[in-house]
Amino acid sequence: MANVILAVPVFYPIIGGIAAWALRGWRSEENDGRPRVLPKGSALAADFVAITEFLLMLALFIDFASKAETASDALLTLEIPGICGFGLHFTLDGFRLLYGLIAGLMWMMTALLCPEYFSGHSHSGKKSGTPGEHDAPGSKNGDCVLEEESEPSPDRFYVFFLLTLGATMGVFLSEDLYTTFIFFEMMSFTSYVWVAHEENNAALRAADTYLAVAVTGGLVMLMGIFGVWHELGMLTISELSAAAAAYDNKPILYALGGCMLFGFGAKAGAFPLHIWLPKAHPVAPAPASALLSGILTKTGIFGVLAVTCSLFLYDKQWGVLILAIGAATMFGGALLAVFSINLKRTLACSSMSQIGFILIGVGMQCMLGEENALAVHGTLLHMMNHSMIKLVLFMAAGVIYMNAHALDLNVIRGYGRKKPLLKVIFLVGALAIGGIPCFGGYISKTLLHESILEYGGGWIFQALEYLFLLSGGMTVAYMTKLFVSICVEKNADEGLQRKYDAQKTYMNPASTFALAGSALVLLIWGLFPHTIMDRAARIGQAFMGLEEFGETVSYFSLKNLSGGLISIGIGVIVYLFVIRKLLIKDHTYINAWPTWLDLEEKLYRPLLLQVLPFVCGAVCHVLDVMTDTLTAILIPVGHVLARLLDSLTDLSVVGLRKTVYKDSPKPHERAWGNALTAAIGTVLNAVQALANHTWRRKNPRAVDYRREVALRYDVWRESSTVISRSLSYGLLLVIIGFTLTLAYILWW
Repeated sequence: MANVILAVPVFYPIIGGIAAWALRGWRSEENDGRPRVLPKGSALAADFVAITEFLLMLALFIDFASKAETASDALLTLEIPGICGFGLHFTLDGFRLLYGLIAGLMWMMTALLCPEYFSGHSHSGKKSGTPGEHDAPGSKNGDCVLEEESEPSPDRFYVFFLLTLGATMGVFLSEDLYTTFIFFEMMSFTSYVWVAHEENNAALRAADTYLAVAVTGGLVMLMGIFGVWHELGMLTISELSAAAAAYDNKPILYALGGCMLFGFGAKAGAFPLHIWLPKAHPVAPAPASALLSGILTKTGIFGVLAVTCSLFLYDKQWGVLILAIGAATMFGGALLAVFSINLKRTLACSSMSQIGFILIGVGMQCMLGEENALAVHGTLLHMMNHSMIKLVLFMAAGVIYMNAHALDLNVIRGYGRKKPLLKVIFLVGALAIGGIPCFGGYISKTLLHESILEYGGGWIFQALEYLFLLSGGMTVAYMTKLFVSICVEKNADEGLQRKYDAQKTYMNPASTFALAGSALVLLIWGLFPHTIMDRAARIGQAFMGLEEFGETVSYFSLKNLSGGLISIGIGVIVYLFVIRKLLIKDHTYINAWPTWLDLEEKLYRPLLLQVLPFVCGAVCHVLDVMTDTLTAILIPVGHVLARLLDSLTDLSVVGLRKTVYKDSPKPHERAWGNALTAAIGTVLNAVQALANHTWRRKNPRAVDYRREVALRYDVWRESSTVISRSLSYGLLLVIIGFTLTLAYILWW
């Protein structure tokens, strides 16, 4: 019965989401006549469920951490049969324990921020365009206009906030790929509501993109999962490695793995399916952005790891594919972030880049084979680092937005100059993601960098190392841009700067605890790499097939520090000579990214909405013409053949009827009737003859009564047969029988 506890982290938040809807708030009038949403019960329900969920995962971690450190097998398993045909299967091991704890922590902290965020955000109005890219409150910029409308009710957000928590836990605790798929798709649909929350043009368009990528990826993934079931006869993640090793048809396995990689990579934000990330984060509420970036992308990485470490463990060809995708994602995200001037969009592009770093680690696990401890630990730790970093940075962005009501760096410039706590919180996140020594990002990036160096592999991997260091340097550059613009520079509008500086209270105690607590956890996490981070890596490594921990890395040796220092140097150069010189004009940040490089607008939407329908329409038209032509030819021919066959059939039947099946009269067979009718007819014929000779001599009759009586007998017999076989006759007999039975009973 102890295993039943595995169902609690999954289904408890789902039940909590239903309760939050039942306890939803109401609207009341403010002094200026605008309706304001009061999310009383739903907010309290979300806070309570999120906090208790975290405490449950913390209790499980404390109870099982020592076991997970030494055991490679699952600590707990649970099967719920009969659901969706295959049933649901959950398990708890070290990796799942870590990410369940991180998910619980992130949901708890964002839940604490939500009430103040939605309360402060309600005064900003609704935008019909992308928030804050080039506009200040009340200004116009193309389609981007602030409209003074009431905010959508946060009650709906709280409901799907908790439903997504349950679905995310279902993904991380899943034991087989089918269970992973079920909760993966549920998570996609529930988190869609986060992106569409604002209900303006930009939010709905971004939500459409998000859902299209999620659904397309999910369908392709399902095709791969069913293919694996057909070929290997199982879907249990921990057992797939042995089955795949015994399977000979590698091309089929690569095709099925590619289908699943497509689906999981889409959710992770990997190139070229990253298009939803820069669109969704700016329009989603900041707490949702923190979770989308920090934890939901990791469900995609979880799937990539499940496929890689089970079906393609130590497979170098698969590793090359993952490395190629990781390199494009890593560099592409960093490049987009350098050019972006929207706070949340920059953080979203940064998430794309960091996912690329993680995929580099996954690819290096395949390349290094059994000696892949550096890649395994770097992958796991960078996943955890990125989750915590984006929790801090996106919540800080949420505090800025709910007070400044903008995300454009030119508008929020100087907001944090006189806010020491916010400045420190943002700085901790920026230093961590930039890979600065003494912070967690430095540790995980060092491990990933060393895994590339350990493999060697010629000029290709040397180029990969250079790209790795360049992307790390670009991370330093764009995070420096964000920190300097928000916390160092003054706003060009002196009145707005005075307003920012005069604002002393910008967070309530709950929000302060959420931000400061998350930043403190992130800071402590990075300050004790051997005590905390190495132990976490040891707990989760078995999921990726690593049994031995390997050698302890000296993170602060000159050799390992050199990689981080090179990235920092590159970052300084990019910031000073690209951002400051090329991307700032007249003291204004400009977005110089070419619009023709927008893959969604220039490639995917035209391809799906114009090219694909045109091609399909042309094919259907050709098939229609071919069908009409064949019909015009075949129908007359068919008519002729049908008539010919009909005539042949008639001739055959007639011929058989006249020959083989010709009737032959039986001996003494009567022409009509039977012996009785013949006797009666004979008597009547005699009477008729007597009458013709006597009283009917003038009007004699010539009727053959033998035939007449026989015909009347046949008519009577046929009518009797029809009546006796009819339902009405049967029912009549039943009624008569019941009547006689009743009469008998009454009589006796």
